[in-house]
Amino acid sequence: MTNLGTGNPTAPRARARAPKARQLTSGAPPALRLVGLVLAAGFAFPAAYLIYRNFSEGADPGGLLISRRTLEPLGRTLRLAVSVSVSALILGTSLAWLTTKTDLAGRRFWRVVLPIPLVFPTFIGAAAFIRTMNPGGIANDLLANVGVERTIEVRGFFGAWFVLTLFTYPYVYLPVAARLAQLPGSIEESARVLGDSAAQAFRRVCLPQMASAMAAGTLLVFLYTVSDFGAVQLMRYDTLTRAIATNQLANPAAALALSLILLVLAGAVVTVERQFSNRQSQSGRTRGNRPVIYRLGRMRWPAFGFVAFAALNSIGAPMVALLDWAYDGIRRATGDGRGLTIDAGDVWVATYKTLQVSVIAAVVAVGAVLPIAYLVGRYKSRSGSVANAIVISTFALPGLLIALSLRFWTIQSDLAFNLLDNTMALLIFAYVVRFGSLAMGVALVAVRSVPMKLHDVSRTLGAGPVRRFFTVDLPIMSSGLLAGAGLVLLSVMKELPISLIVSPIGFSTLATKSFSSFEDAFVAEAGILSVVLVALSFVLSWFLVIRRAEHL
Repeated sequence: MTNLGTGNPTAPRARARAPKARQLTSGAPPALRLVGLVLAAGFAFPAAYLIYRNFSEGADPGGLLISRRTLEPLGRTLRLAVSVSVSALILGTSLAWLTTKTDLAGRRFWRVVLPIPLVFPTFIGAAAFIRTMNPGGIANDLLANVGVERTIEVRGFFGAWFVLTLFTYPYVYLPVAARLAQLPGSIEESARVLGDSAAQAFRRVCLPQMASAMAAGTLLVFLYTVSDFGAVQLMRYDTLTRAIATNQLANPAAALALSLILLVLAGAVVTVERQFSNRQSQSGRTRGNRPVIYRLGRMRWPAFGFVAFAALNSIGAPMVALLDWAYDGIRRATGDGRGLTIDAGDVWVATYKTLQVSVIAAVVAVGAVLPIAYLVGRYKSRSGSVANAIVISTFALPGLLIALSLRFWTIQSDLAFNLLDNTMALLIFAYVVRFGSLAMGVALVAVRSVPMKLHDVSRTLGAGPVRRFFTVDLPIMSSGLLAGAGLVLLSVMKELPISLIVSPIGFSTLATKSFSSFEDAFVAEAGILSVVLVALSFVLSWFLVIRRAEHL
């Protein structure tokens, strides 16, 4: 541990051994290439259809793109995205520094707690703050009890900015904390010995090393903000996503033009984000000696208060609100006779449907990206590289645009309407396109983890391709494929726009049912459903992500 004025550059520099390049096989099987290209076409279809619809049937996208109806939501979206990105950058970087590089009290505990806001769908956080801080909420009642009559109201730009900052800062916190943990302490200690102050060492040594992680995380926050629908809808702030949802039935041409702008904006953000992510992965492959830990001294307890305040607002406040509503709903249903609009059976059905569709989508997503992962990880295949790029690029496609594209397609095409409209197949397809990119990277790592020597031995023993897959590949890849499926499953559980627009009639998940309850002001019912969704997300996140990371 290093004080703010001392250093000890005695630890040896760790040496990293460069990994041996994997030899790729020439000439992928034609059937595998065909399957990969067909799957890639499926992933590209929603975006391609949106572009096609904007320039077909005599539409005038040029005029719509520069109209006031289009430019005003774009301006509000950019204003919100920039504001949230800046505040999330400051908050996430500060928390990462305090929990990774200082002697903050309880820092191990905070490292586990601070990523938890990712478990909350943003619309649940928005609803919690609306009902807690607006007139008649818990916060205003507490202020009234101590004589403060000022009314707090969270709506519009401020409400959307506040909520999205609290629930997106982990996108900055996690990569920055990981980069700081990998930063060799000897570099900082050498700078201190050469006369740099703590602030100078941070600016000259740490900040350049953190820059790519900070930029990548901030761009993810920007993308999440421009793609968000639930929080801005409840806060009544008219961004591109809310304008698209409003115009999809009343003015389809305007909705399509707005969708094209959102698609281009999201694509540009992801392109830049990938550049920073590649730099981050290249700079973070080796781990140095023990990191420098700075003593906070007199600032230790103020720093503790800052971290605790951030956790209280992003985790404690929404959970208290949800538990309060859920308790009120249970009390009403079992005590004073005021019935609810849902019962235990409705909650169970929504939970079962959420798990059912999430598991199916996760399995299908892994199955859909696995042939492409084989093309890229095993063969020198140009078609595999193209297919992989298409799947990864769907990360830029917001769920609302996928839902809108598929909805317009089924309405316009008689064949698609007859085969897919109001079906689970269309819903699963939308989920796979939306979250297939999450499974792609993990599947590629899993494919590359299989030693080629085992394939050579099994081929010599007479095993065919199918038998080699089940006896050699699958046992080795299973852990990685399950991790990819887990990421998709957790994301599908919280997905809102696709579930609202594409789900068959009568099919409601926990997310759609709780969102509709919030919209209809059935707060107790929404509280019960939201508590179940958050608890389920947390438990699955613990077993599929957090606990798994502890054993790495």
